[in-house]
Amino acid sequence: MTPSPFDPARLTADPRLQGTDQVRPPARGTSAPAETGSSFADALDQARGLTFSNHAKKRLETRQITLSDDGLNRLMNAVDKAEQRGSRDSLVLMDDLAFIVNVYNRTVVTALDTQQRGEGVFTNIDSVVLADAKA
Repeated sequence: MTPSPFDPARLTADPRLQGTDQVRPPARGTSAPAETGSSFADALDQARGLTFSNHAKKRLETRQITLSDDGLNRLMNAVDKAEQRGSRDSLVLMDDLAFIVNVYNRTVVTALDTQQRGEGVFTNIDSVVLADAKA
């Protein structure tokens, strides 16, 4: 199966991938409306998506790497696991793909597949996470 071309608009349209620039505080003199049935933890979980750096977006596009919704969920779950273990910069291996992720900022720094792995040496990482086949 040939991967379809990467669509960068999909990354910015997906609410799970919105950066902190999407969060705006209420204007001065106003208060944020209280939400019933929603907790701070729920709001935090919604804001804990992934950001793709410009470099990563270019690599995904030029290498024709596509992420399905399932793949994106697996990647986010792998980053969650790395965060729980105290990782800072992690190599996430998923199927035939590899992602370097800054765990603290939840930012995918770069992405590659098995054909672009070069010498197969990854530096400046403190952990490797194997993304589960079933998220």
